[in-house]
Amino acid sequence: MSADRISRRSFAVSLLAAAVASPRAAAQGFAGLGSDAGEFAPVVRDRKLVFPDDHGPHPEFRIEWWYLTANLRDASGNAYGAQWTLFRQAMTPGPQRGGWANQQIWMAHAGVTGAGMHRFAEKFSRGGVGVAEVEAAPFGAVIDDWAMQATESMQAETLSPLSVTASAADFSYALKLSADRPLVLQGDNGYSRKSERGQASYYYSQPYFTASGTLTLDGRAIVVEGVAWMDREWSSQPLASDQTGWDWFSLHLSSGDKVMLFRLRQRDGSNYFAGNWIGTDGRSVPLSPDQITLEPLGYTTIGERKLPTRWRVAVAGHDLAIETTPLNPTSWMGTSFPYWEGPITFNGNRSGVGYLEMTGY
Repeated sequence: MSADRISRRSFAVSLLAAAVASPRAAAQGFAGLGSDAGEFAPVVRDRKLVFPDDHGPHPEFRIEWWYLTANLRDASGNAYGAQWTLFRQAMTPGPQRGGWANQQIWMAHAGVTGAGMHRFAEKFSRGGVGVAEVEAAPFGAVIDDWAMQATESMQAETLSPLSVTASAADFSYALKLSADRPLVLQGDNGYSRKSERGQASYYYSQPYFTASGTLTLDGRAIVVEGVAWMDREWSSQPLASDQTGWDWFSLHLSSGDKVMLFRLRQRDGSNYFAGNWIGTDGRSVPLSPDQITLEPLGYTTIGERKLPTRWRVAVAGHDLAIETTPLNPTSWMGTSFPYWEGPITFNGNRSGVGYLEMTGY
């Protein structure tokens, strides 16, 4: 790697750290996401999401991401998980400046998980220099040589078909994604509340992706197929200042239903719950907090952290009462802002696969 590349990466890391990991910001929720939004654009109720425009970036907001998780199996039935995420973080509001004066920082994570291994990689770039960018149409999200992008005849209302690629020193993958049902608006028509005090994001998903392709581990190509879930979210202050992190579930039920659930943990020990039940017809029904039960059942110690990696999950009114099990309980993403992310299975009165993400531990 060249000295120029090292210096540019270091510059991007230092700017991101200055933007969201200062002592003041670190006290404002996970990764500073609870710090005051200042002059960044607010999230307001009743804004209509428009496609393909909203597949692209929203630089007037402080933070957004394009987030894919996939539950995969090989021909022998061995389970794997794959993650691909691109984050955009604005250091300051205002008109976008060109070149190295651009105020956008891009960060990307990729990971592959198996029963006995978990591998991940991280990339950074400054905006405005042609290394990282997102285009709404034709859709493409790129950082360096990692890409999530439209293939021929992509439909804006399904965000399909797509190709997804990432590579690192000890893994790579190339996946094809397709979906036959429209995007799902989370929360109230895409307005997703994160607290009782007004914090919110714009949030939509494509939970109906089928995935196929190849994982490469230590030079060995593994043909896989399965299901995938993509989340799109943007905000200027997605957390309240006293919210320390979240536990987020995406569930693919064997019945064909999909479920998104999360709890946001608060310093006083209370939690804010939200979720959506997504039927086989694609209709999304918001869940009230009193319908949702997320209860840790078992823990894994990783370094000095104790993380709840087995859960009891229930949704009243939808006949869901399950227990989740991680494919690999040590699926720790030791990135600049570390978190746990990994595939899960679940059984009870329903069965299926999904993903669990936990931050702030």
